[in-house]
Amino acid sequence: MKMFFLKLKNFLKDVAEDERIPMRDKKILAVLIGLIISPIDFIPDWIPLYGLVDDLIMLALIMDYFFNVIDQSILLSNYPWGMKSFARIRRVAAVLSFFVPNFIADNLWKYVREPF
Repeated sequence: MKMFFLKLKNFLKDVAEDERIPMRDKKILAVLIGLIISPIDFIPDWIPLYGLVDDLIMLALIMDYFFNVIDQSILLSNYPWGMKSFARIRRVAAVLSFFVPNFIADNLWKYVREPF
């Protein structure tokens, strides 16, 4: 388990240092990750089911960015695990993207895909 978190930390560090991702997007991702980790929530966790909604939406935004917004070559160049896990996580991200409101996803990110 320790190795997983070490790889996750290195993955997030490598993505943060990748110059192809706009600085604004990196800052938004850092804030979203911080809010998920933080005990401070928009909706308190003690409210059954609804308390997890804000964390779920933030996780969905992060996964949507990594798997639907940026080019997969950027993600794969930094991804430390195998393609099998990448495919699984991508399927989970597709399900979670259902929870991402389109008006937020369309206006939140600055990254623009390469035309080819």
